[in-house]
Amino acid sequence: MKEEFLHYVWKQQLFSKTSLKSVDLKSIEIIFPGIYNTNSGPDFLNAKIKIEKILWVGNVEIHVKSSDWYVHQHEKDTNYDAVILHVVWEDDVEVFSKNNQRLPTIEISNLVVNDVVINYQELYSKQQRWIPCQNTINSVDSFVINNWKERLFFERLEDKSIVIQKLLKESNNDYEAVLFKLLAKNFGLKTNAEAFLNFANSIDFSIVRKTQVDAFKLQALFFGQAGFLQEDFNEEYPINLKLEYDYLKHKYALESIHNKQFQFFRMRPSNFPTIRIAQLSALYFKHQNLFSKLMNVIDLLEIYKLFAVVLDDFWKTHYTFHKASPLRIKKISKQFVDLLLINTIIPLKFNYLKSRGEVFEEDFLFLIKQLKPEKNSIISNFEALKVIAKDAFETQSLLQLKNNYCAKKRCLHCAIGNVILNKT
Repeated sequence: MKEEFLHYVWKQQLFSKTSLKSVDLKSIEIIFPGIYNTNSGPDFLNAKIKIEKILWVGNVEIHVKSSDWYVHQHEKDTNYDAVILHVVWEDDVEVFSKNNQRLPTIEISNLVVNDVVINYQELYSKQQRWIPCQNTINSVDSFVINNWKERLFFERLEDKSIVIQKLLKESNNDYEAVLFKLLAKNFGLKTNAEAFLNFANSIDFSIVRKTQVDAFKLQALFFGQAGFLQEDFNEEYPINLKLEYDYLKHKYALESIHNKQFQFFRMRPSNFPTIRIAQLSALYFKHQNLFSKLMNVIDLLEIYKLFAVVLDDFWKTHYTFHKASPLRIKKISKQFVDLLLINTIIPLKFNYLKSRGEVFEEDFLFLIKQLKPEKNSIISNFEALKVIAKDAFETQSLLQLKNNYCAKKRCLHCAIGNVILNKT
């Protein structure tokens, strides 16, 4: 038995209150159970309890055993002086208040609805399961699940906002600079995300602004800072890039990262870091104010157009600087833009509009629901449980559910878990 479960039982009042009495047989009537306190101090504040027909207003403290009062040293803490009721699963010792009177106590182990206890034990079973409710999730009404998914999606955006807020603070609220870092990280995908972020962090965005009016200078800046221009080359294009970067490096006192941070092994050629850097450079040459454009466009097709970039002719026949390959146009695919929307653009837009008090949830739901569902092991495991995601909105919600609730066994805080707990 965990104290968190007893908090849940008290908050939801999932126990028999008929002829309720304290352990010393005083009549108890619960007028208001109190406000759940997530900070230090008693568990429920400003409760209203009638004890022997006298109305008391104060706090409620909850423990598995009454002796926990002394284990936690509440008798020495003035925050607990206003406790009017002690709620315990097992009354194993008498607890006295400062006036030397026994603290009113109710023992609820025999009062809690039996089905709730059984359901709780089933969810919190030590048996190895991918998610605690994998045997019962399909019994939950789809209306409950769909409403919960919407909350999970926006909760995920709020979580992503924490990282964005940190980056904004570091850049003096320069949204264009933050967008550059987040896009760079996501251009690296999972394998090269950290290397791309290091590359982006190595350049003050003011230098990007100064060079992005010239496509070749911007390419030299990006490839040079990523460490790809430290070798000797045989072809004219990389030789000239190296010369240009040497000039920029001296002019702006730049220090590049090492290209060994980037992984090519087991990467598809279209995802080689050299190609992604070329595309990122072309994107920032094409759009001088990319953040402003992304914040103002709402149509998915228009967003795809923003990312329709043209690379230097060299990249039509190369994936790296050293080896020629058959001619192929390297476009930024719609699938890749979808990933950027999910992981960068939508979270950043949510953060930006929230700071202005202009968040319209329906707009975000409309956009994310147009994107195809993501494919990963978590989504596949949900599919095996017959929980099928139809779009990116649902995959993002399910990722939040698994990572923030199921993996941490936070069933008591989950709408799905609440329904299962209360099933009779």
